[in-house]
Amino acid sequence: MSRLRLLAALLLIGSLAACSVLPKSQVLSIYRLPASSLPSHDASADWALRVNKPYSSQLLDSTRIAVLPPGDQISAYQGVRWSDRAPLLLRDRLIDAFLDDGRLKAVSSDESRLQADLELDGDLRAFHSEYLNGRPAARILFEARLVQSGSLRILASRRFEVSQAASDTSVPAVVNAFGQASDQLAREVLEWTLNQGQSAQQK
Repeated sequence: MSRLRLLAALLLIGSLAACSVLPKSQVLSIYRLPASSLPSHDASADWALRVNKPYSSQLLDSTRIAVLPPGDQISAYQGVRWSDRAPLLLRDRLIDAFLDDGRLKAVSSDESRLQADLELDGDLRAFHSEYLNGRPAARILFEARLVQSGSLRILASRRFEVSQAASDTSVPAVVNAFGQASDQLAREVLEWTLNQGQSAQQK
C-alpha cells in the first residue's frame, strides 16, 4: 500500500508541475460584422440568385482582423477575432442585403446549393484596416461577377471598393467602420446585381 501511495503522490506532483509550465490561454474578444437593415421593397424580379463565398487569399480567409500599419508589413489586431472568416462575413452580409431589400423572389447561398437562375461570384481582394494620415480605416475590395447558372457564363463584372475611416484607433471603432463599409458595399453590389440580372433575364 505504501508503494502505491508513493507512486500516486509522484504522479500527482508530476501533473501539477506539467500544468504550471503550460502557457495561459489567451482570452479573445469575438466581433460580428455590424450591419443595418436596408429599406424593403415589393418583389419585382422573377429570378433566383445564389450568392457564393468570394475567393480570397489565405491571409483574408481567416477570422483574424487584418491591419496594415504604416509600411508594407501585414499584421492583425491582438486578442480579437471575427465571428467567422472574412469571405463568409461578406457573403452573409450580401445575402442579408438582398433579403432585406425583397425585390428578388429567392436568394440562397452556395452552402445550400439550391436551384438558382444567376450566381453572384467574385474575389475578395481586401478586407482589412489600414492607416491613412495616422487614422485607421476599414477597406473592402470586391471583384464581383454575375454568372449564368449551369453554363457558368460571366454576364457582367465590376470592381467595388469602399473605405471608411474609424472614429478613433480602438478596435470597437475599427469594427464599426467595417460595418459601415460593408453596408455601403452591399448597397452598391445589390443595385448593380439587380440591374444586370434583370437585363440578362430579358434577353
